[in-house]
Amino acid sequence: MALEQWVRRATFVIGGLCVGGAAVLMALMADRAQDVFRAILDISPYLALIVTPLGFGFCVFLTRRVFPNSQGSGIPQVIAARQIEDPTARLALVSLRVAFGKVVVMMIGLLCGASIGREGPTVQVGASIMGAIGRRAPVVYHQGLLLAGAAAGIAAAFNTPLAGIVFAIEELSRSFESKTSGLVLGCIIAAGVTSLGLLGDYTYFGSTSATLPLGRAWFIVPVCALVGGIAGGLFSRIVVTVLTGSGPHAVLRLARTYPVPFAMVCGLGVAGCGMLGHHSSYGTGYEEARGILHGTTSLTLAFAPAKFFATVFSAISGIPGGIFAPSLAIGAGLGAELHALFQSVPIGALALIGMAAYLAGVVQTPITSFVIVSEMTQDHAMVIPLMVTALIADRVSKLICKDGLYHALSKPFMIGLPTRLDGSGNPPVPYE
Repeated sequence: MALEQWVRRATFVIGGLCVGGAAVLMALMADRAQDVFRAILDISPYLALIVTPLGFGFCVFLTRRVFPNSQGSGIPQVIAARQIEDPTARLALVSLRVAFGKVVVMMIGLLCGASIGREGPTVQVGASIMGAIGRRAPVVYHQGLLLAGAAAGIAAAFNTPLAGIVFAIEELSRSFESKTSGLVLGCIIAAGVTSLGLLGDYTYFGSTSATLPLGRAWFIVPVCALVGGIAGGLFSRIVVTVLTGSGPHAVLRLARTYPVPFAMVCGLGVAGCGMLGHHSSYGTGYEEARGILHGTTSLTLAFAPAKFFATVFSAISGIPGGIFAPSLAIGAGLGAELHALFQSVPIGALALIGMAAYLAGVVQTPITSFVIVSEMTQDHAMVIPLMVTALIADRVSKLICKDGLYHALSKPFMIGLPTRLDGSGNPPVPYE
């Protein structure tokens, strides 16, 4: 029995090391892919009108014909896989083949200017790696392996271990299991150590010292939360409607019947947003968000809406890619636009509040939202305003999009398949 426990623990640690390495590799590849696209724009910005639509169409063709189940964020697939009882059906969502396709097609998306991130794909890749490592383990361990791999993926993607833990509890499992917390934590630690060893100790957006003293400046908190909650809820409502809708609307019919042409139209929309946003709406949005946060860049007022619609087009097209990083960029852009109305509030504080507001509005996980924003900047002075913002934005978003984005998108992957659900709708975790 003792040997079995040590083997189990070793499996989680080894898996965490592999997930951390994969996350670092994906980060480096994503940066290089965006550099290549910028080089294309340097030749002529109008090339995006050709490259982006063709790239989107090719990506969706690959996800349909070569790498099925690699489309979208990847987080819905992990949520579904944890609830599917049939091993074959589960493997179809989280396998090394799917992970490889996820990485390849996501990089092609970034090469053609898609407004996507790598965190969602890292979650699916992490779960796939853990699933492969523990493939011969008893079935009762598989849910914990997938949860640990996914949590390690989100932690390693942003160097935010606390956010990885919170995300696993709040979104992926929607419950806390004391019996498995140590194993999940060990996997996250291993992934974090790998990231530290390869990239060093870093803060994703760099350390900030923004503050929001208690007083009249706090008026901006509910205002920003309201704007972020509405915008985030609208984003989720559009994406869920298009990707899961079955109505007769022309857009839904086009997306279902002609996925590749529909993706090309979406790619053209992304290129159009890039033109309107002076080429700032392409890619993950990391540079733009960091520049706003530290006050080192001045973007036009078109940045936030252009990035919003570019991310909508990218998400509904069906190409692989996450929404965390673009959502943070959109939130920072909303904060920058509100700064024009509330100039007495530091733009750094507004950017942070905007990030937490919009991210909470999109994913409807308020705890994860304020934890990840705080951990990305090491700005502990803003924790309370971020908490309040995330809670308000989450409530506002639920008025627009009742079901959480990821769980709503996970349902199509489970149609007609046996699942393991308890009375609360959550999958049980029977292993110890």
